[in-house]
Formats: sequence, structure tokens, C-alpha cells
Amino acid sequence: MKYGFWLPIFGGWLRNVQDEQMPATFDYAKKVVQAAEEWGYDTTLLAELYLNDIKGPGEEVLEAWSTAAALAAVTSKIELMTAIRPGFHNPATTAKMAANIDQISNGRFTLNVVSAWWAEEARQYGGVFTEHDERYARTEEFIDVLKGLWTEESFTYDGSYYQLKDTKLSPKPVQRPNPILYAGGESEQGKTTIAEKCDAYVMHGGTVDEIRAKIADMKERRKKTGHTPFSRFGMAAYVICRDTEEEAQAELARITDVKESDAYAGYDDFTSKSQLEQQIKLQDYSVSNRGLRPELIGTPEMIAKRILEYEEAGLDLVLLQCSPQYEEMERFARDVMPVVEQLRKQTKETI
Repeated sequence: MKYGFWLPIFGGWLRNVQDEQMPATFDYAKKVVQAAEEWGYDTTLLAELYLNDIKGPGEEVLEAWSTAAALAAVTSKIELMTAIRPGFHNPATTAKMAANIDQISNGRFTLNVVSAWWAEEARQYGGVFTEHDERYARTEEFIDVLKGLWTEESFTYDGSYYQLKDTKLSPKPVQRPNPILYAGGESEQGKTTIAEKCDAYVMHGGTVDEIRAKIADMKERRKKTGHTPFSRFGMAAYVICRDTEEEAQAELARITDVKESDAYAGYDDFTSKSQLEQQIKLQDYSVSNRGLRPELIGTPEMIAKRILEYEEAGLDLVLLQCSPQYEEMERFARDVMPVVEQLRKQTKETI
């Protein structure tokens, strides 16, 4: 299992807690990422939203790509997985930017391709926001252009959405043939696109059985394309680690006390503009990315056992959220990661 985390560009992950003591500033982001490298984390995911989906549209939020470029220059080991939404970007300039950041980071820059879901944000920022399946059709062409420019000396493309003629890109990315393309999606069209075009699959939080079924399904879809297997399966999860189960449950009760606020401004678009496999309730939505569904809540040993259940189900990357980020990530690295290794070793010895 590899350990990653969502970079707290929104100032937190809790829609019911106003101040999580983790400001949406570059200084705080740098502090967290540099410490994470030393604590043993492998990946950080930078979400791309121009409006703050967690604290409310009027609150501060960092821009993902400029933040990733800055972090690439002040880190040395961690993977910088940065979201990209085709409706907001030109694919040729995106390919150039991505290649440059991959060069700066010496091959640590990867992309999380997101077809977008927030219509109001697109309206405010001039993004292209069409019907669900058309958004994925645009995404497919967007990825074709990225890969073409990254791999060919001169690239020509004539699609429905993008046209290029004899376009050259140099220098190429460090990673060959291309930086890893992650994506997540639950609709039929989304899963078809990801199986055909991307390299790794990431999921919102789910139960062990839900994640096992999703991984099996995507492995089968990938096999039918004739491509090499997905390189990684990842999942978002919110973690609450405490000395006792009672303390962890008390914290859970505190953060899921649903209150009316602007933090829920994107709820209707998220549930109506996406094609989701599970119904989402306000309590699920109160913590970002369905992070409570994996139930990484309790003592270090309880959480470690749960992580090994996901590992057995085929998951190999957990993308954590926690609050406050710095302190809780340090606790997880100190108290949970070693227990996972101990339990894994004990299991192997008994087989």
C-alpha cells in the first residue's frame, strides 16, 4: 500500500467546521508536503477548483497548477498528482505546461483527469460545461492531444473539439511515454473512457466490498481494451485516529453535525450533474469525497486492519484527508503506518 494525501488547498475538508487551523496558503501547503516526504508519504493530490467547494464559493482556494509547479521546485521525492479539467484548458498548452513541470520535478508530475461537475463554477470562470457524455467525449480528445504531443515529434489532430497541425513540443516530459494519467468516474461513459485512455483509476471513498467490485470491474474493462493493466488503484479516505475508539467516535460526531452554510453550495450540482453509483446524503457530503465510507476511524490497530482489508481487495493507494492536516498526517505516519507493516508481516508468517 502506498500512502498519499489530498493537499489542503481549500483550507480543510469539513463542511461543518469553519476554521480547521489549516489555511489555504502556499506556505502551509509547502510545510505539509515537505514534512510528508520525510514521514513516508508517496503522493499528494492537488484538486483543481477555482471556487472553494468545501468552505463556500466566496472563500480562499489555491490554484492547482501554479501550486504544483512551485512545490516541484521545493520537494525531491513526492509524486505531485494534479487535477486537470478539459473544459477549462487548451490541451496543447496543457501538454506544454505538464511537460515543463515534469522536467522541474524530475519525473514526479502526474495528472488526475476530471471531466467536471460544477456548472456554476464553469459559468463564473468561462469553462465549457455541456451534457455529461459530451464532457467525456471532449475528455477523450483532450487526452489524445496530450499523448500525441508528448510522444510525437510533430503532431497533427483533427477532432470534433480540437484541431492541431504540425504542432511541436519540446522538451518532452521526463516520464515516458507520458506522465501517469489518473482518473475517476462512476458513469458508464466515464468508466469506458478511463479504461481506454488512462493509466490508473482513483475512487471516492467506499466500503471494502464496493471497492473490490469496482476494481474487478475496471480490471475487466481494461483487459478488453488490449492495453496493459492499470498501474494503480487509489481511493480517497478521511482518517480519524485516536488512542481509543470512543475518542474517535466523538470526533466523528463533532465533524458530521450538519449545519446550513455556503459550504453546501455545490451539493445540488454534484449530485445532479454527475452520474453516481451510490446515493449521497448530506452527512456523506459533509466530509469531502465520501471520505467517511471507508471507516478509517478508531485506534491505530483498527485503522491498520482496515487498510489491509483494502489492500487484499486490490487497492494500492490510499489518498488521505484529515483535520488539521499537518498534525493528523504526522500521527498517522507515526502510529498507523508501522502497525500496518507489523500486521502484514504477522499475516505472512502465519500463512
